[in-house]
This record gives sequence, structure tokens and C-alpha cells, in this order.
Amino acid sequence: MREQPCLAIKVLHQRQQVTASGNEKCPETRHQKDLDMSAPRNSPSHSPSSYKNATTRSVSVRGVDFAYRELGPEDGVPLILLIHLAGVLDNWDPRVVDGLAARRRVIAFDNRGVGASSGFTPDTIEAMARDAVLFIRALGLDQVDLLGLSMGGFIAQIIAEEEPRLVRKVILAGTGPAGGPGIDRVPALTIRATLKGALTRQDPKLSLFFTETANGRRAGRAFRERLTERTHHRDKDISLPSFRAQLKAIKRWGRRQAPSDLSVIRQPVLVANGENDRMVPSQNTLDLAARLPRSELVPLYPDAGHGGIFQYHDEFVPRALGFLES
Repeated sequence: MREQPCLAIKVLHQRQQVTASGNEKCPETRHQKDLDMSAPRNSPSHSPSSYKNATTRSVSVRGVDFAYRELGPEDGVPLILLIHLAGVLDNWDPRVVDGLAARRRVIAFDNRGVGASSGFTPDTIEAMARDAVLFIRALGLDQVDLLGLSMGGFIAQIIAEEEPRLVRKVILAGTGPAGGPGIDRVPALTIRATLKGALTRQDPKLSLFFTETANGRRAGRAFRERLTERTHHRDKDISLPSFRAQLKAIKRWGRRQAPSDLSVIRQPVLVANGENDRMVPSQNTLDLAARLPRSELVPLYPDAGHGGIFQYHDEFVPRALGFLES
């Protein structure tokens, strides 16, 4: 059983890797060539028109180089994207990022030790939240909005609680409170789905993020195709040590016995998910909406799972923009 995480991450790498036509260089070589280590977000720069063309930049703080991409208008409160388990920059749906960036400055990043960011990934959600705050402040930002998906939603909750002056508004998608039902089973579920994907030659995200109905399978295939739109200067896959650290952090978050005190999160929060989330059961979304003092619940997306905001990106994006701009 100890070999399962190693095999799982290897399969994830195989499923996620995309090679540009006519380019035989490894992803790491392409990325390092693209990464502009001297271009932190403290001076004006051209904002790309789409996420697939966004330059990967880096900002250094306390010996860690955080890789990030941004696009959208130069003004306004930036929206920081916090990704799911094993996710890197290339795992954000470009339809969601581009849609949000049409009216908002959007910044996606790799946290410590993930993808092209340096350092070692911590094994607690609290430490990941502190690292995210270091990144945000390294960009010279004094107020941000947060969009946290799955594990990123765990991190967003901690940041909102511990940094109330930094965080203006929060969007939580496919996530739940510490100790929420079923969250401690996410690591085992992820490994099983990845091993099954290896046997059936299927991307594990199809079963983890989408329903098994015909509609869900179509949505999953469309999402997978969108993730391949960026064909050059792609991010590095998550490493095995980082993957293991994230699994440990999620298990700890899920096994917390005392319920989270969500009343301390005073910012407005928009909560969204599919109605059939296998990874973080959808009842956690309803629990968040019921216990957060200033929450808005997006009606659970029908015939959708953990990737509900990707499957229903055409509905989620305008709802998210409306919430952020209200």
C-alpha cells in the first residue's frame, strides 16, 4: 500500500502531460525558459488576453520563489485563485479564468513546493495559508478577494479568518469546513480513482470531478480538452513529496474533531458546488452556507460534481462577478 501514492502521482503526471507539436523538450526545460524570475508584480506589464498565453512569472520571499500568472485589468481588488489537491497553474479551467479576468485582475499561483514554485510543501492547511499570505504580500497587495476550490477552499477559510483586513470577499467552491463529513476520505478516494484510471486508461479527473452520467462524461471530456489549450511553457507537474504532503494536510483537516467556528469569518462569502460531489460531499457546501454569517449559496448545479464550477462555467462566472462587484 505504501507504493500507491507513488504510482498515483506517476499516473497523474502521465494523464496531465501535454506535448506541443514539434517540440520534444521536457516540460521543465520549457517552463524554465519561460519563467521570468526578474518580473515580480510591482511594475506595469501587458495583460494577456487569455490564460493560455499568460506569462509565468516569479516573486521571491523568504527564500521561496512563487510562480504565478496574472491577467485582466490593472486596477481593482485582485482575485487570488487557490487550487485543488495536486493542482498546478495549468489545472485552472481557462474559461473560468478568462471569464473572470474580463472584468477583474486575476492571479493564479503555485504555493510553496508546488509546480514551478521552490521550497518544500507543508503538511498542514494552516501552513499553506501562511505561505499564500506571504505570496500575496510579496506582490505588494494590501487587499484581495479569494477563490478557493476544494483544498484551496480550506486554505481560503484560514486566510479569511486570520487576515480579516487583507481579505475583502471569498468564493468557496467544492469545499467544506474542517472536520466536515467525508473530507478525511479524500486522499484514499483520490488514490483509488487514479489507480483505476491507470487500468482503464482514463483521466482520473473525469470520475473525481464529474458525474458518471452521459452529460457528466461529456462535460468532463470538454473540460479535459480545455486544459490542453496551453501548448507551450506549461507548468511543472506536482512532485511526489508535495503530493504526499497535501494528502496528509487534507486528512488532518478532515479529521479535526471540533467543528470549525465559521462565525469568525465575517467577510461576504459565495458558496458553490455540484449536487453530487464525490470528493468533498455536497452536504459540506450546504453546511458552509448555513454557518457562515454573510454567505450566499449558489443553488447546487444539477448533474454535476466536484468540478461543478468548471462544468457550469457559463453560469458560474457571471454569478461570481456579480458577487465580487456588489
